[in-house]
This record gives sequence, structure tokens and C-alpha cells, in this order.
Amino acid sequence: MEPKKYASYAEIERDLEILKLEKEINYQKLVLSFQRTKEGITPQKIVNGFFSSYKDYFSNNYPKILQSILPHIISWLFNKKRGN
Repeated sequence: MEPKKYASYAEIERDLEILKLEKEINYQKLVLSFQRTKEGITPQKIVNGFFSSYKDYFSNNYPKILQSILPHIISWLFNKKRGN
């Protein structure tokens, strides 16, 4: 990459101003990204995200889960009534 050749100080000033504005834009993008990330890492959103990811899994497999757990619950209730 060749260094840019300038014909006047005005061209240099213009490029410096452009670079300064680009730097400010990138800084503001970084600040905005940080704020959005900070807002997204609240405990409530983390928990909601965790449950929403497993919600589909459990809703699709609910009958299978119920069939496997129900006999254990029934036997526990019978044993509880007998005093075992």
C-alpha cells in the first residue's frame, strides 16, 4: 500500500476530519453494542432464554415424560398411605 500524496493542507485536514468522524461513529457503535449486551444479560432474560430453549423439548416429549414418571408417583402414594 502506497502512502497517499497530498497536494494541499486542506486535503490533509479533510482526511483527518473524515478519520475523526469514522472513529467517533465506531466508538458510538461500540457503546451501543455494549449497552445492548448489558441489557441482554439480566438474570430474568437469562432464565427466560434457558426455559424457552427447553420449552419445545418438554412440550414435544410431555406424554413420554408423564408415562415414565406417573407409575413412580402412584407407587409412592400407595406406599405413603401404607406407612412404608
